[in-house]
Amino acid sequence: MNENSIPRFAPGVRFRFDKARDTWALLGPERLFQPDEQAVAVLKLVDGTRDIASIIDELARLYDAPREVIAGDVVAMFADLAGKGLVRG
Repeated sequence: MNENSIPRFAPGVRFRFDKARDTWALLGPERLFQPDEQAVAVLKLVDGTRDIASIIDELARLYDAPREVIAGDVVAMFADLAGKGLVRG
């Protein structure tokens, strides 16, 4: 995945707030992932229309952080999630 990729949750994968656990979760077939706060902030911006570059720009604006610092982490996170079959891009 790169900044031009448009991330989407893979078929059967849902990103939801789990009331029972009081935390956000990525739910897939027979799998449950509990992302940390930073990952939740990124995943909340996945809408199937924004590319990764737009997500990075929005995070840099929201958190008043250097874009280049955010970019490496966000691209790596999406690559990891894609490798696990949770997102496509």
